[in-house]
Amino acid sequence: MVATAHPAASAAALTVLQSGGNAFDAAICAALVLSVVEPQSSGLGGDSFVLGYSSGVAKPFAINGSGKSGKGGSADELRRRGFNQMPMRGAMSVTCPGAVDTWAMLHRDHGQLDWGRLFEPAIRFAREGYIVADRVALDWWSFEDALSAGSGAGDVFLKGGRAFRAGQVHRQPCLASTLERIASGGRDAFYEGPVAQDIIETLGRLGSFIEAADLAETRAFHVTPVSLDYKGYDVLQLPSNNQGSTALLLLNILKHLPQTEHSNPQRFHFLLEAARLAYRERDRALGDPEFSAIDQAKFTDDAFAAELAAMIDPDRTTKVFGEPQTRKSDTTTISVVDRVGNAVTLINSLYYHFGSCVVAPLTGILLQNRGSGFNLLEGHPNEFAPAKRPLHTIMPGLVLKNGKPALIYGVMGGDYQAIGHAQLIADVVDFGLDIQQAIDRPRAFYFKGFAEVERSMPAHIVEGLTRRGHSVQVAHLPIGGAQAIWIDPASGTLSGGSDPRKDGLAIGN
Repeated sequence: MVATAHPAASAAALTVLQSGGNAFDAAICAALVLSVVEPQSSGLGGDSFVLGYSSGVAKPFAINGSGKSGKGGSADELRRRGFNQMPMRGAMSVTCPGAVDTWAMLHRDHGQLDWGRLFEPAIRFAREGYIVADRVALDWWSFEDALSAGSGAGDVFLKGGRAFRAGQVHRQPCLASTLERIASGGRDAFYEGPVAQDIIETLGRLGSFIEAADLAETRAFHVTPVSLDYKGYDVLQLPSNNQGSTALLLLNILKHLPQTEHSNPQRFHFLLEAARLAYRERDRALGDPEFSAIDQAKFTDDAFAAELAAMIDPDRTTKVFGEPQTRKSDTTTISVVDRVGNAVTLINSLYYHFGSCVVAPLTGILLQNRGSGFNLLEGHPNEFAPAKRPLHTIMPGLVLKNGKPALIYGVMGGDYQAIGHAQLIADVVDFGLDIQQAIDRPRAFYFKGFAEVERSMPAHIVEGLTRRGHSVQVAHLPIGGAQAIWIDPASGTLSGGSDPRKDGLAIGN
């Protein structure tokens, strides 16, 4: 079974499975297709994280595919250039893209099919064109101005100065040629040679700190997942510099609060208050562990979670919790399970919609803006520094039952992902919803001082949150997205769910 945010990616991945490939081959193929047909969310110029389970060795694994800042940069230099916070777009927001090396590592360690074969659908869509889907078109239109102001982005992603509309055909011939280079030459064809030269020259013209050596040295690496026992299920996340621990802390706080009925306003009050506390701890403590000591164990410590839970007033929102720094962004996530029990969730991102809006013109590569995830707070674990990885929002998800995969999932939406993971898991574990029901349920997110809710949130929940002192506002767009597969622990059968907030599809055979 495959679940992705676009039918073309799901279909391509399923074809890989039907052609003798395994879950890891299928996930890479889907990631490549999404890099073309969902250009606002992911691409060769982005980062990637992986949580997987290899049935051959019967254990999970994790890959951190986030790139570093350039060695020539520093927070002092940014301040000297007049920045008092990290730039949100442009070349100064770019870090070295780690996605291609992540896919290469996953294939080298776990793949079955030929590397080049996995590129064929993406190359075809880039060269011959693909039909712009509805949600992709909405995002495209929403960020038309950013593309116009970007460097090279308008040449690739605007037609007559306007965003592509749903039903129109979009082609990327330069990207197709780049995909062909990587298909034949492997990861080195991206990080060295003409492709790398185009990236470095583009960034150099725009004042970036990144140099050729930074790009050539970019490497994904294995990490040990962090985990939490949530009511008999082992919830796995990646450690810092990933924000995955935030979801574990949030779930641990919820374990120490009274359980309510599913549609009770109290439930959403507890969820939002627990999220504010979990995000506060994230903002205080998480960053690149190569630069500062990260107390990872605190995020799964029962005593600490109980202490935070005791701070929550069941009847009123607590203002002294402060304002967590939350942002929205775009991401895409892929979940795959194959016939022999391999399972993987792979998540790719450019961070904001269309990333930095900087396109390397000869190669068609749109570069991420992950550098904007740093801060310029002196001495902070996530302060910008040379050759450093920023705090990352993108979180693959894997839940085990009795040591075997039960839920393979991802939730999209920038900072929303931590609360999104917690809500999805609680819906399945606490309330017994099937995976599609859990994905479909209305969402809430604490954003810029507001309890933001989707339009589908029932009126009695909105009224109940307001009565408890929350400033409630309705989100302009759907909140986040999710792709997930549930493996029934008793029967072993698969149930797939794909978020109606996106264009996607869950499909299996």
